[in-house]
Amino acid sequence: MRRIAIAVAASTMTLSLAGCGVLNATGDGASASPTKGNDITVGLLLPEKANTRYNKFDYPIVERKVAELTKKHGKVEYANADASATRQVRQLQDMIDGKVDVILLDAVDAHAIAGEVRKAKDAGIPVIAYDRLAEGPIDAYVSFDNELVGEVQGRTLLEALGAGAGPSAKVVMMNGSPTDPNARQFKQGALSELNGKVTIAQSFDTTGWKPENAEANMAKAIAALGKDGIAGVYAANDGMAGGVIKALKAAGVTELPPVTGQDAELPAVQRIVDGEQYMSVYKSYPDEAETAAQIAVTKVQGKDIQFDALTQDRVDSPTAKDIPSKLVQVSALTKGTIKDTVVADGIYSVDDICTAKYKAACAAIGLK
Repeated sequence: MRRIAIAVAASTMTLSLAGCGVLNATGDGASASPTKGNDITVGLLLPEKANTRYNKFDYPIVERKVAELTKKHGKVEYANADASATRQVRQLQDMIDGKVDVILLDAVDAHAIAGEVRKAKDAGIPVIAYDRLAEGPIDAYVSFDNELVGEVQGRTLLEALGAGAGPSAKVVMMNGSPTDPNARQFKQGALSELNGKVTIAQSFDTTGWKPENAEANMAKAIAALGKDGIAGVYAANDGMAGGVIKALKAAGVTELPPVTGQDAELPAVQRIVDGEQYMSVYKSYPDEAETAAQIAVTKVQGKDIQFDALTQDRVDSPTAKDIPSKLVQVSALTKGTIKDTVVADGIYSVDDICTAKYKAACAAIGLK
């Protein structure tokens, strides 16, 4: 509830300031002059391609919002590291060398990138951690409430298991990459709900968030517990949920246990419709990406009042305290909430979801 209250307070403050016309102000009221005009370059570094959200949503939304905020004078320079921390270090250095005005960084390895973040800072380029909390002297952080994501996953998994499951119910945890600080927060949030209520029979940290690694790990869990010995699976995201389900099917499991996910990827939404995956976590990518673009532009243009209004939350990293932040809220996506989340927000149309293979399943849940 604390985190929710903080985020709601931030949104209320932003709306209040906007209503008073303050969000168009610059500076601190004494010397209100932007450091940059509209002709700015925003560097956008995204971490990987296995999760389709980055190329499909984050990049185009940031690009569109930067153009809107700068009257089409600003541009976005984009690079995707494809899960390589080494490649991302080079990409960030290239952006420093190219003298971009501000960098939005979604780190592959939050620790390994810290030195490059320092180099950017020394070059006078603000770095805003996007989606994942990078180490080093970052200027702001924009993400979802990651512990809440895990709590939503864990709580919804318990609901799927039902009151009769009890502490003896064996759950497999398929956590995210050990180099991603978000994965640790998801795990902490999930465990806060699951501990004492089920048995965590097997737990894996999945290198690179890769579905094929999750599939291999799940095969190990099935070998250890038996194909009928698994009550449920906590999968930290949708890509890994797909790997988990693939392993269960390969082992001959006909009645799939409830499997969680995150990111509301289209294949996952279709698996939920079809009953193969129980839930995902819907995170409004437009909200996150648009907010990140606003924070980047206001930061580099010296619009301090607007920047402060957008970053009312505070988080700590291993290398910095009280980082100005914006934590966007999340919600559970199940069969009953598809229409009110991804469809209502225009992420997918009903036609996108209800292809020929899923027409009957869609009709059964009233999705048409």
